[in-house]
Amino acid sequence: MTWLKILTAHLLALVIAQATLAGEFQQPQNLNDIPSDLIVPKVTADEPAAGKRVQDRPSTESSTGTHYLLYLPSDWKPDGHYPVIVEYPGRGGFSNQYGDHCDGSLEGCKLGYGLSGGKGMIWITLPFLDAKTPIHQVREWGDPETTAAYCRAAVKHVCARWGGDSKAVILTGFSRGSLACGTVGLHDDETAGLWRGILGHSHFDGVRTWNYPHSDRPSAMARLARLGNRPLFISQEVSTDDIRRYLDEVKPAVHAQLLTLPYPNHTDEWVLKDIPERATARKWLQGVLEH
Repeated sequence: MTWLKILTAHLLALVIAQATLAGEFQQPQNLNDIPSDLIVPKVTADEPAAGKRVQDRPSTESSTGTHYLLYLPSDWKPDGHYPVIVEYPGRGGFSNQYGDHCDGSLEGCKLGYGLSGGKGMIWITLPFLDAKTPIHQVREWGDPETTAAYCRAAVKHVCARWGGDSKAVILTGFSRGSLACGTVGLHDDETAGLWRGILGHSHFDGVRTWNYPHSDRPSAMARLARLGNRPLFISQEVSTDDIRRYLDEVKPAVHAQLLTLPYPNHTDEWVLKDIPERATARKWLQGVLEH
């Protein structure tokens, strides 16, 4: 019977080991270990066309003025009418131990492409501007009034020139860009009136004080009030508890959906991967556009 006891002990050890491995597998892992199923198109010097990502300028800007990046979906047609995703980039110079990094550039933005899959929606990435330097601020916050004025001009141009639907414009951004959904996107009534809904990833305006003017809670609350009852989606790595507590305290009736990503990564790469969280964000987006 000795051999039977030994075999039983080995089988029990194997079951325990498998259960342990299963438990470890369910723990947060590095998002960068998951392969991407989408690749953001590179910016080219081509004229705007279906499936191309190029530089463009609002009609108020000269050929030497500040540009934004325009992506026309692969199914774009000149006589079509398309929702528009407007995106602000994260802050440049960021990197961490997980292999995440952000250079703060317009070219580095990913959310709009990942959320749309490159089809059915126009995607633009906008610069942070200050009042004196007409170039995108890679690391700094810029001047909210100047940046918001450029945003309004760009959205108006995209809708008039490229078939954007002015009643179906979504604002999004990662990290600094997510905060900009409040500081820029809700800076004033005119700019706030552009949005059908807002989707921010990592951070939210008002949850904490930052190193830019008027990041205090009362100022952020005044901005959030401009959103009214329009839908809000906020995702964040590891936990959204701090955002939920803030919203419950300052605006309990806000129509907000929160999504926690089970990864420690501070990055917008998740929208380029076939994971349940991307499906959730896309479902929210489609629901907003359909109502």
